[in-house]
Amino acid sequence: MGYAIGVDVGGTFTDVVLRSPAGAVTVAKCLSTHDDPIVGIATGVTRVLGDLDPALVTRVVHATTLATNAVLERRGARVAFVTTRGFRSVVPLGRYARVEEDRYDLRFTPPPPPVDPADCFEVVERVSARGEVMTPLDPGSVRRAAREIARRGITSAAVCLLHSYANPAHERQVAAILRESVPDVVASSQVWPEMREYERATTTIMSAYIGPLMASYLSRLRDRLAELGVRAPVHVMESGGGVVSAELAARRAVATIESGPAAGVLAAAGAGFPDVISFDMGGTTAKACAVRGGRPEVTHEFHVGGTGSFGGRRAGTGVPIKTPAIDLAEVGAGGGSIAWLDAAGALRVGPRSAGSSPGPACYGLGGADPTVTDANLVLGYLGSATIPLSPPLAEKALDRLAGPLGVSRAEAALAVHTIVSAAMASAVHVVTVQRGIDPRGFALVASGGAGPMHAARVAGRFGIGRVVVPAHCGVASAAGLLAGALSTDRVLSRLDAADPAGLLDALAREAAGDLGVSPADPGVRVERSVDVRFRGQSHELTVPWSPSPEVLESGFFARYAQVYGIEQRGEVDLVGYRVRVTLPPPPAPPPAAATPTTPTTAPPPGTRAAYFPELGGYTAVPVHTRAGLPAALPGPAVVEDPESTIVVPPGWTASPGSAGAVHLLREEAPDA
Repeated sequence: MGYAIGVDVGGTFTDVVLRSPAGAVTVAKCLSTHDDPIVGIATGVTRVLGDLDPALVTRVVHATTLATNAVLERRGARVAFVTTRGFRSVVPLGRYARVEEDRYDLRFTPPPPPVDPADCFEVVERVSARGEVMTPLDPGSVRRAAREIARRGITSAAVCLLHSYANPAHERQVAAILRESVPDVVASSQVWPEMREYERATTTIMSAYIGPLMASYLSRLRDRLAELGVRAPVHVMESGGGVVSAELAARRAVATIESGPAAGVLAAAGAGFPDVISFDMGGTTAKACAVRGGRPEVTHEFHVGGTGSFGGRRAGTGVPIKTPAIDLAEVGAGGGSIAWLDAAGALRVGPRSAGSSPGPACYGLGGADPTVTDANLVLGYLGSATIPLSPPLAEKALDRLAGPLGVSRAEAALAVHTIVSAAMASAVHVVTVQRGIDPRGFALVASGGAGPMHAARVAGRFGIGRVVVPAHCGVASAAGLLAGALSTDRVLSRLDAADPAGLLDALAREAAGDLGVSPADPGVRVERSVDVRFRGQSHELTVPWSPSPEVLESGFFARYAQVYGIEQRGEVDLVGYRVRVTLPPPPAPPPAAATPTTPTTAPPPGTRAAYFPELGGYTAVPVHTRAGLPAALPGPAVVEDPESTIVVPPGWTASPGSAGAVHLLREEAPDA
């Protein structure tokens, strides 16, 4: 086993982690370069390599927001949509919901569809929901569409024929004809052959939309790493927490849309507690996810963009994507979130972020708007950091809020800190209380550069008594990438399947083929599940597969009661089949030898003034490093890392944990 590199590109920072065969970790945190993310990656990789021979690196794992940003900023490829005759309006008509303030907008205009209506084409064919050919394919209609697509200069096409999940023959023929004149063609039966044509169509369109961009990006990334001497294979984190090769990621780009947040959840799942809430706050966004029994919740449909409420995304807004993704809530609240006054003079924080350029005012890079980072610096919570910070610039930015609000600078900063903590607490609420989960028995695992500063405040809102801050928490997503195992998923909708077990075995062989293995190979894990619904109902729930009908039905009834709170029995139908094939995870390196700290070797604690309303304002608090943390450090206190800062409020106690973690315990909380 050689050296491994994890790279996470966020909205503000690019994090790079180098792990040696002995388990030693070297980290680099640099500002993201939005015009070309590879520039920031190369800077970080160069820093962590130092004098190391790049040829010793045997694995590079990458999490990227490239796909998400391309969808949100609408800068993907122009796509032609090809479907069955009579269904060209499925995507332009869409499915829109008026939520939040749009409910009262008498001039509400739906967002533009992902494909221009003029770029939607029909072909003559029809297949039934059970795969029977009702109208044979007319190749001439396909060639006419192909000529028109080429004439318009469109280089990417998405093919989604009605019920092609049941019989993909027509769709494959259409794709083959289109490829004669269109460079990039994506067929729904290759991307995600699942029923419900609208969601299947948008998923296929998004794959065609971002696929060329992802393929070009990963090719340039490999070339740039090779220039640095790193010729190791490049892998990419998928939305569902698996890791795939760069080649497969380019072909299934839509599966990487939630790439970055998934890595942070994996890092939290390995914190040593079975039930945790992953709380990741970076420079632009904050994410929360519930992990139960050591496994994060996974959803099979999510929405990109659109309107959200307190971290949740509303169905009918944004673009629906049908692919496995770790189920998390996300809010536009991070260290770079800008504080502002609305038309009524009320203080708001986010979702607009200063990002990495110009960044918070205290960075001294030209930013003038007050941000969460500026507020935390004024409050005394933030001290040393990777980037030198300017307290006078932060104070000047906060004064722009304090004046109109008629409060002191410190009170304005505290208001910003409190509001952003409340926004992040709403994301925790979505993944716990809103889903019937009592969070009080969970540990909150804080990560991201800004997460540990707010974690105790967020936990206190839910009665959570333990906060865990792992080692290298500021680059947790990049570190979590190195724990991911190669895996891939397959799904197929099929009504009245004669041999469900055989169908699942066939899917397992296809998925294993993507990884170059066989399902029967030693160490290869195959997880099988099925989509089940009560006969006559429209929607289904996913439960683990069992060849025993009694066991399968029992699992479905239990899942139904868990989701809907209703005990119900009745005849059931199997309508979907899913497999996940996972290779043996990379061997974990032995834990790095810990350097014992004693009163003579630990750096002496410093002090600085920090603002705590419980104590009436500014008070001198001890400032420790993680290495010099005593057995019990009562709050108020601050613990500083090179990549993050931990704030210990009054009523909490910090103590060292295993593997370099820091645990915060709430004094009034019952003993876990």
